[in-house]
Amino acid sequence: MRPPPWPKALGLFRGSSLAPLTLILVFAVLHIADFALHAVLRNEPDVARRPAALFTGAAKKSLVLATNPAARAAGVEPGMTAPQAVARCPALVIRTAQPAAEIEARAALLAVGFTFSPSIEATAPGICTIDLKGSGAACPERSRRAVAELARLGLPATAGLARTPLLALYAARATASVLLVADEENFLHPLPLAAADPPAELAAVFAAWGLRTLGDLTALPRDEIVRRFGAAGLALWQRAAGGDTRPLHPVVPPQTFAAAMEFEDGIATLEPLLFILRRCLDRLTLELLASQLVAAELELTLRLADDTAHARSFRLPEPTADPEILFRALHTHLESLQTAASISAVQLRLVPTRPLVRQQGLFETGLRDPHGFAETLARLSALVGSDRIGTPQPEDTHRPDAVKLRPPAAVIPPPAPPPMHPSLGPPLRRFRPPLPARLEFSGGEPAYLWTENFHGALATRRGPWPSDGDWWQRDRAWARTEWDIALADDGGLYRLLLVDDAYFIEGEYD
Repeated sequence: MRPPPWPKALGLFRGSSLAPLTLILVFAVLHIADFALHAVLRNEPDVARRPAALFTGAAKKSLVLATNPAARAAGVEPGMTAPQAVARCPALVIRTAQPAAEIEARAALLAVGFTFSPSIEATAPGICTIDLKGSGAACPERSRRAVAELARLGLPATAGLARTPLLALYAARATASVLLVADEENFLHPLPLAAADPPAELAAVFAAWGLRTLGDLTALPRDEIVRRFGAAGLALWQRAAGGDTRPLHPVVPPQTFAAAMEFEDGIATLEPLLFILRRCLDRLTLELLASQLVAAELELTLRLADDTAHARSFRLPEPTADPEILFRALHTHLESLQTAASISAVQLRLVPTRPLVRQQGLFETGLRDPHGFAETLARLSALVGSDRIGTPQPEDTHRPDAVKLRPPAAVIPPPAPPPMHPSLGPPLRRFRPPLPARLEFSGGEPAYLWTENFHGALATRRGPWPSDGDWWQRDRAWARTEWDIALADDGGLYRLLLVDDAYFIEGEYD
């Protein structure tokens, strides 16, 4: 195609039509290059540091779509076939796109965006545009924190801040961290023309004219571009000039807080499962904080390779949005869990609630760390059984020492007032366990008592007092007979107990 001869006559480099603008930060863009590749690699920490590439498929003729820095350093480039890429880098890790991983990575990107502003847009895969109106002067610092947060979530991102969404996107693509566009003309002029995504036909024409940068294109009169190339030329010229301010298409904040992940190869060990769950928790807690909510309950479902599922609900001792606390609850449960098959999918859901706001009483005693206390109880429950952990509570029965265990209270109530009519008589100090005893009889009556701690002749006794209960349940039926006895030698008062033809000293009266 022969290029039109008019650019020289018009004076191609006659001067730029872009005038310096006052710095007005209106938009920010969080950008993740090669988004589909990093969405997969973020769930494989051992692979993320090795040369890796995203391919169109698993066949030999599949092509490279994206590469990470290690693969690019080894000479792997987009468009290569699998044999060509492996020839350049024998240690290359081959991956294909995973829609579920991209959904989770997109949710993580938007969750970080919501910590920036309530008005954000999912512009494209790996691109989040943020409206900065009313965000204050700390936008660059907040951008750096957002980039660091995404890096912690396994997504290498950059950020750009500028007057228009497109200009902010150019800035995010042109930096390795955070870039604030203060001088639009000097920033745009050296950028390559490909940054404005020209149509193939226009790209060929402008390349023949010798236009290499955005500044080369914007140096041409806009009206002449429109006259020769129509609407496509106008749109390209405007993109080269940084675009216009436009309203965003805002994303609705999440109403439910859930994450799901499927695995091509089943997970059979604890470490990779915990890694995935931590990734999900970090994203979900960011969404909770952006919505000013906390989690009251965790719901975990593990789908197994044999088409069965393991589901568990965790009621938190105190609502929280701290990922460390939520992760400890999951870790404590999973480290003692054994499944019959490998895990093929995981689902995690947080039940949201409003933060707990209440005024503490002056004499009220609460747990300093209720989540740490609950974690300790969970570990003890895994060791000794859940039926042996809790606070004793008397049962509604006549059986002595019959108690049931209930979950400990997070707040210890004040002590009850003393009874109006105090109990009469000496208190019984129980021996736990009761002391085995042996009786010597004389004339059919008990005369002498032997125990491992004391012995002596019986001076007097009161009783017997038989009692029994739960006779309708074989495993809970009980029967016992009690006497109160006094020893002649030391004058001690004791309770004698007969259970199943065996004698015990249950306690001593003070």
